[in-house]
Order: sequence, then structure tokens, then C-alpha cells
Amino acid sequence: MTAHFRRTLLNRASQLYKPAGHFAWHFARGKLKGDPAFFGLLEHGLIPDAKRLIDLGCGQGLLASWLREARTLYDSGMWPQDWPAAPQVENIWGLELMPKDVERARAALGERAQFTQGDIRSAELGQADVVIILDVLHYIDYDAQEDVLRRIRAALPSGGTFITRIGDAAGGLPFYFSNWVDHVVFFMRGHRSYKVYCRTLNEWQEVLQRNGFEVAPLPMNKGTPFKSVMLIAKAV
Repeated sequence: MTAHFRRTLLNRASQLYKPAGHFAWHFARGKLKGDPAFFGLLEHGLIPDAKRLIDLGCGQGLLASWLREARTLYDSGMWPQDWPAAPQVENIWGLELMPKDVERARAALGERAQFTQGDIRSAELGQADVVIILDVLHYIDYDAQEDVLRRIRAALPSGGTFITRIGDAAGGLPFYFSNWVDHVVFFMRGHRSYKVYCRTLNEWQEVLQRNGFEVAPLPMNKGTPFKSVMLIAKAV
């Protein structure tokens, strides 16, 4: 069941990108298949039900397509029995800096999610139940990281969920290999300048706690040579 389910979810979530063009479809299929974060979010039940979920630095909207198709399969009864229920999210809003990624997201998802071109350092977030940032915070400087975290905390109610994946700068060669791959993908998506502001896992936990969160780490690099950790934070 699980192997068949995984193929089905992968096919459904990536198929949405056919109207967005050849690159969008191939990128979606490769990323959703090769990145353990997407199945990990579901298998570990990390995302709670939410009226509004914000995906900051959403790229071409892969998380939105993933969550929408996951919930469709869950509602149809096609779901692994030993997995938590797929999250029921009423509204998904993605914010992305690159205009072409926003175009691809809109072409793929239509009315199933909303996407805005903007910078996470300055965009108005409004209120949300869940905020997610995957592999983005290290692109902004240390002061901006803290400012973004403060604004995310202000957008969440007490007990609200913030999830981010980071690279552990104390991770040795796997961390440096992760950065190299990240660099390649960064340029493939149209970015031209590349500077990163990384922290160790302990430092990431400290900065989250300093800005109003309780945080628990969960390794999220299964099947890859990377040193990636998901941080599941609750607003206090």
C-alpha cells in the first residue's frame, strides 16, 4: 500500500505542473521524489489542520500541491493506515521572491492556493495558524533572520506552528555538500547572487527560543547525503 500510495501522490502532485511548462514539471517531479521533507511532513504528522497556512519562500508552490493532493487521497480513503491524517488546510498562501516561480505556481495550482511575489524580509504576513519555511532562512543575513522570526511569531497565535528546515553548520562534509547542491539549484531557479548565513543546530534552536518559540529538532535527510534538520516550533 505505502509504495503504491507514494507513487500515486508523487504522480498527482507533479502532474499539476504540466500546464506550467516542461521545466516546471520536471523540477516538481524531481524535487518531490528526491527530497525526503515532503513525505516526512506527512509521515510524521508535522502539519496540523489550519485555517490559514503560509509558505514563505514557496518557490513554484510544491508544498501547496503536495498538501492539496495528500488531503484528496486521504478523503478518498487511499492513505497509509499507520500514518497520521493528512492535514486539512482551508487556505494556503505562498510568498516567493522570483516572479517566474510565482507564474509557475499560479499556472499549476489555479484557485487551489494563492501566490504573491514578494520578499519575506518586508512582506505583510497577516495572521496564520501554520507558517513554513523550507531551506530559505540562510539566504538572508542574521539580523533579518531574527526580524523574520519575530514577525512570524506575531502572525501566530499561542500554540501556533512554525516549521523550518535548516542545514546544521556543525555537520561537517554532509553540510558542505548540501550547500554545494543548494548553490546549483539556486542558480537553476534564476537567482544570480549567492551568499549564505548559516548557523549550527544549537544556534538555530537558541534564536528560535529567543524569539518566542519552543522548538524540537527532527533529522530530515533520509536517503540523502545531506545534513538537514527540520525544526518544529510552537509559539509560546
